[in-house]
Amino acid sequence: MNKDFAHLHVHTEYSLLDGFSRVKKLIKRAKELNMSSIAITDHGCMFGVIDFYKTAIKEGIKPIIGCEVYTAARGLRDKDPNYDKYQGHLVLLAKNMEGYKNLIKIVSTSYVEGFYYKPRVDMEELKKHNKGIIALSACLAGDVARALMNRNYEKAKQFALDYRDIFGEENFFLEIQDHNLPEQKEVNSGLVKLSKETGIPLVATNDVHYVNKEDSKIHDVLMCIQMGKTLNDPNRMRFGSDEFYLKSREEMEELFPYALEAIDNTVKIADMCNVEFDFNTIHLPKYDVPEGYTPETYLRELCFNGLKERYDNPSNEILERLNYELDVIEKMGYVEYF
Repeated sequence: MNKDFAHLHVHTEYSLLDGFSRVKKLIKRAKELNMSSIAITDHGCMFGVIDFYKTAIKEGIKPIIGCEVYTAARGLRDKDPNYDKYQGHLVLLAKNMEGYKNLIKIVSTSYVEGFYYKPRVDMEELKKHNKGIIALSACLAGDVARALMNRNYEKAKQFALDYRDIFGEENFFLEIQDHNLPEQKEVNSGLVKLSKETGIPLVATNDVHYVNKEDSKIHDVLMCIQMGKTLNDPNRMRFGSDEFYLKSREEMEELFPYALEAIDNTVKIADMCNVEFDFNTIHLPKYDVPEGYTPETYLRELCFNGLKERYDNPSNEILERLNYELDVIEKMGYVEYF
């Protein structure tokens, strides 16, 4: 029996004013729990990826690169406050470098074109950049789970089928979670039913927002800062329990004795995700030059044309200076950068 477990839904300190999992502390705890891999899925951003990756590699743990994106209620460019201020959630994990690059494109578009209260994406954008990505249906704020909470099983089923169509049968999973919240029990029943009807596999996750259970009180303070509320405000947003921490496999098995395969699927997914960064190679842009030119000859022509525009009759000293600087640029291999 597999005793490993991979956390695939994890918010670090880079989920600003929401995640309270310090990267170093998070990775250290995962190592203490004998976990061989762990994901980063911050809310709508990928700011923490490099820090997370380097820290995990240093500790001998496989980093899984992902993001919990916000999904638009309609299209990502729709911005009507009556409809579009509410977002869903969707967890995306990069399987490989193609998936990582697509994930970057998705998140970038969510900010540049889809930002309205939150950086949002829609299904059309996901279809454009679906290669190399595994998707999980996310938490109670996910489109599938929210439809189930609203007693709309058919809508939940359609969301699930749509996401499966976008990412492929092997790359979409229904997330079951249990943070001791009444609504989660009901949603999980619906997800299990959906899985049986559609064949979409389940995966068990914990919506990690802090490392240890006792950190929940500090996380509560963090949420107050985000909302501009005080701890004694009865109307403020609360997480509802202190179960949003990095749990062991044994704790997950206690929560999901009826879905041990969903726990094993975390390792299956982790095995499918293999993103490796090369920090030792300099990556410069590739510039397409006009026909008949090399990057070197084209840069020289641009520079000498610019020189003539600025100096009617450049002196030998100026010409020598320009040639010297171009020689240095060529020698260093930075022509296309300029």
